[in-house]
Amino acid sequence: MIENYRFRAYGDYSAWPGPNSNTFVQAMLDAVPELNAVLPPTAIGKDYPYDGAWFGLTPSRTGAFVSLGGYLGLTIGWIEGLELNFFGGVLGFDIRRPALKLPGIGRLGVPLT
Repeated sequence: MIENYRFRAYGDYSAWPGPNSNTFVQAMLDAVPELNAVLPPTAIGKDYPYDGAWFGLTPSRTGAFVSLGGYLGLTIGWIEGLELNFFGGVLGFDIRRPALKLPGIGRLGVPLT
């Protein structure tokens, strides 16, 4: 997995909007979709399209996403919830475990178990 990560060379990282360390972690989680794991809304760079795709299935394969290079995007999925990605920040709603997702604050609602 790591040897196939596109941004593994020195100088490939960019703090904002990505690719950054959160982009890398998201790529590793995407490689194992059965984990059903998502990064918190405060993880700037998690929605950076590290594979170059502007649209496609969510990592969990339960929804879809569209992204404009990490600057603007929309994600809708059972595991991911509903997320509007705006300049790296996330505003959304967790559908499975009801909660608001707020930029800079994180998740407010039913606790994760």
